[in-house]
Amino acid sequence: MSIWKPKNSSFYRYDFWLGGSRFHGPTECTTRKEAKAIEAVEREKAKALVKAIKRSRASLLIDDVAARLWNDRAQYDVDSEATSTNLARLVNYFGKSTPLTDIDHAKAKQMVAWRRGHRVTRRGKLTKEEKDALPLITNSTVNRSTIAVLRRLFSFAKDEGAQFEHEPKWTELFLPEPEERVRELQDGEAAAFDEAMRDDYGPFFAFVRASGLRLKECVTLRWSEVNFGTRQIVRIGKGGRRVVFPITDSIRDILWPLQGQHPESVFTYVAVYGNKRLKRVRGQRYPLTYSGAKSAWQVMRALAGVKDFRFHDFRHDFGTKVLRDTGNLKLAQKALNHRDIKSTLRYAHVLDEDVAAAVERVAKSQKKSQTKLREVG
Repeated sequence: MSIWKPKNSSFYRYDFWLGGSRFHGPTECTTRKEAKAIEAVEREKAKALVKAIKRSRASLLIDDVAARLWNDRAQYDVDSEATSTNLARLVNYFGKSTPLTDIDHAKAKQMVAWRRGHRVTRRGKLTKEEKDALPLITNSTVNRSTIAVLRRLFSFAKDEGAQFEHEPKWTELFLPEPEERVRELQDGEAAAFDEAMRDDYGPFFAFVRASGLRLKECVTLRWSEVNFGTRQIVRIGKGGRRVVFPITDSIRDILWPLQGQHPESVFTYVAVYGNKRLKRVRGQRYPLTYSGAKSAWQVMRALAGVKDFRFHDFRHDFGTKVLRDTGNLKLAQKALNHRDIKSTLRYAHVLDEDVAAAVERVAKSQKKSQTKLREVG
């Protein structure tokens, strides 16, 4: 019997087998007619799930797909800790036993609305009033930590052979993000950062400014990727692309003295406090972590008193200076490892002065030509 009512309960339950799998659960209905309607809906969902599973030959429960994605790919992400957190958040939101075939566009929109209501997190103990006063997370955070992660789960399942009849419309889900502005570091600000910087973090931030690489790319730099002989840093960058970065004299001066501090990690820090749980000994060096670098940056920025400058703006500063010095967009694209030159065009404003000077030269040249013509006439 597919519809039945347990003893001492007013609500019916559904229970049926399909494709060798059992499907059962509550209907939350008190009449058989209403319960049959719910059971019919569940049967349609079950048919879609069985059909997709036959194609993929693997479980499509969101928890199972997330586990396979983690084991096969996600654990090797540059910031695998953030990936793990984002996957766990989605699994908890939808429920471990929810199949991906149940997540259509409407449910994905509900997920986005739920995530948009979250506030940024701060370390330390906060009162309820302090927590409520924190700003809401940005659209870019919603896109990166939620929508992109769910789409990745669907893409992974499709790579395994699954097909979805009601996949969310991803382009409609992504929230608008403000156009990224380009912020250049001023001389006074650079001096303020230098003054506020801890000595053990000095080489790291010097490398960030001199290379223009992203935060994750700098933090995770390994000695196996550094070749002083060929004067190159060769590694995997954003999007899994191979990045070759030249070791200039300035870069060499930063990296060369760091040899011997750690066998694998290029950048390290000195533990200010001991920590038995983390096996940290005060005064000893340990590999720099992504979260540790972000924390050090936040402290340094606060001490320096520099406003409206994010860590990523070091990269903007680098790109701006390269373009200003060379006047060559293609060269700047190469230095910043941009796949599309459209990304580099955001720095084109630095050439405005050169364009203005060229226009002025043309105007003066035309004026001289007109004067000569009048004299000849």
